[in-house]
Amino acid sequence: MTRMIRQSLTAYATPLCETVVAAPEPHGTEVLVRISRCGVCHSDLHLYDGYFSLGGDRKLDVTALRSLPFTLGHEIAGVVEKAGPNADVKVGASAAVFPWIGCGECAACKAGEENLCAAPRHLGIQVDGGFATHVLVPHPRYLIEHGALPASLAGAYMCSGLTAFAALKRLSEQAKRGPILLVGLGGVGMMGLAFALALFPHRAIVADIDAAKREAALKAGAAAAYDPADPAARKALLRATGGVPGAVDFAGTDGSLAFATGSIAKGGKVVITGLIGGSFTTPIAMFPLKAMTIEGTMTGTLDEAREMMALARAGKISPVPITERPLSAAQASLDDLRAGKIVGRVVLAP
Repeated sequence: MTRMIRQSLTAYATPLCETVVAAPEPHGTEVLVRISRCGVCHSDLHLYDGYFSLGGDRKLDVTALRSLPFTLGHEIAGVVEKAGPNADVKVGASAAVFPWIGCGECAACKAGEENLCAAPRHLGIQVDGGFATHVLVPHPRYLIEHGALPASLAGAYMCSGLTAFAALKRLSEQAKRGPILLVGLGGVGMMGLAFALALFPHRAIVADIDAAKREAALKAGAAAAYDPADPAARKALLRATGGVPGAVDFAGTDGSLAFATGSIAKGGKVVITGLIGGSFTTPIAMFPLKAMTIEGTMTGTLDEAREMMALARAGKISPVPITERPLSAAQASLDDLRAGKIVGRVVLAP
């Protein structure tokens, strides 16, 4: 019997606790992956709490999506330990794990958009994930070779990297006209900066309320950095640029989205990935008057993950800051993330 150690969510908004169970045996096309690293994502906090904020006192309850005890974590990289008889994969192979797994039957899945599945089986969201020593993956197609990339970075690419990459792809036309604005410099935002610097002809502009994060972004190559909490920041940005052609809101708060939409030029587009929560209002007339587009995006597809990983393996993406901690520090890492103490990504090592 293979022992599996987990940092388990046994009740919402209460400390994770260590549990030990037998690791699942892979059947059919299933693959048992021994986890090397698993990143800690801001969405893990929402799942830990059991809800997403909708602004004011409104909440989106997500406790029905899983049964407890449950294993959070979806930024996974590891090594194939066992494989079912129908799994075409080599034991011992290292890979990042694409966690956005769908039912395979709905229209989204058939279109290759499992991340938008109507009945998802996302690892660490609906199905036990990576805050553990092992994870069961339903098919080897979800394993993406990461080559010489460190496992800590490869795992983080499966959510923060993929989310940023997919959002930026939606601004590829706008990026030809001028610098893109990136609002929010957490793990996903810093990934976004790395990809924007590699993919776009103009250096990105960034905004964050945290001075340390703005400084880190400038050192990484951002063209300019603004504090969206500064009442003069938006006007200063508009004077400097005339309005940016596009923006990504990696935070997803009232203030971050207001700053993003207020900073774009006519014909501009804002892509929202952030899930911190809140509500947003703007005069309807501004949509036609500015020819403005606001679009949401949710992680990315398996094809986009492979495309992104190919760029990373080729050395075209500058790595973001990574802090490694033991699996036992999962709760402390969630607490630090909530307190805004993390620059880049924190990654757990079982």
